Amino acid sequence: MSKIVIVGANSYIARNLIAVINKEIADTELKLYDYGSVQKDGASNYEKIDILNKDSITKIDLDCDIVFMFVGKTGSADGFNNFDTFIDINEKALLNLLNEYNRQKSKARIIFPSTRLVYKGKSGALNESSEKEFKTVYAINKFACEKYLEQFSRVYGVKYSIFRICIPYGTVVPGASSYGTAEFMLKKAQNGENISLYGDGSVRRTLTYIEDLCQAMLKGAFCRECENDIFNIGGENYSLKEMAEIIAAKYNVGIDYVAWPEIAHKIESGDTVFDDNKLRSICDIEYKMTFSQWCGGIS
Repeated sequence: MSKIVIVGANSYIARNLIAVINKEIADTELKLYDYGSVQKDGASNYEKIDILNKDSITKIDLDCDIVFMFVGKTGSADGFNNFDTFIDINEKALLNLLNEYNRQKSKARIIFPSTRLVYKGKSGALNESSEKEFKTVYAINKFACEKYLEQFSRVYGVKYSIFRICIPYGTVVPGASSYGTAEFMLKKAQNGENISLYGDGSVRRTLTYIEDLCQAMLKGAFCRECENDIFNIGGENYSLKEMAEIIAAKYNVGIDYVAWPEIAHKIESGDTVFDDNKLRSICDIEYKMTFSQWCGGIS
């Protein structure tokens, strides 16, 4: 029997991951932790913690095989004004976990989700060693966390795997939405409103359906060759315009092209299309859902 700990169990990815584990992995003990008084989907083995409180996090049982660290605050321009919150939740939280890991003498592997925003956008596919650029506080928070894991591994022997994620979409858990690019477009169209795109909508992204994303992270988490390394998770390559056209056609709405707001334009990363050959070369990764199929299945 394997034992998996999920810290940040009320987050979008975590809620979907819990559902995938319960459906597909037998003989697994789950221990769940987050700041809320209950787990949003009623999962058992849940305990409330304050990840920023060093006494509180002693409750986390790190005598396990895998620790998924899903505590984090996303955002773009928000980070400039609320930098203290972004640094606390995105950096100090991980550092607290790493110190508790050492205190408990844990041998678990920490699984950490990173972001496309650590890359300098470019035409063509980005691999894990592609040039980095940090246009937001959030982006540098995530890269700092990658480096913290690397440092704690070198100095203290912490085991980890980092998975960089581009644009996740969809859900297998009712109400667990990412509030991301696809969901923003979908909400507008379902309300009978035109979809708004900045510029000409030519910016390209890698899209990954959430169940496929969870499967990839789980396979990587238990793959020995993924230990102490960084991997892109792949999917499909779409421009924002192509995404909008698929959704707009389903709901019979239009697309409005608007000028870039000044700040949004300054922090836009450009094309971020992932090359995931490194992960697929060592794990049996399969992306089963397409964006068109997903849109077609929504009522």
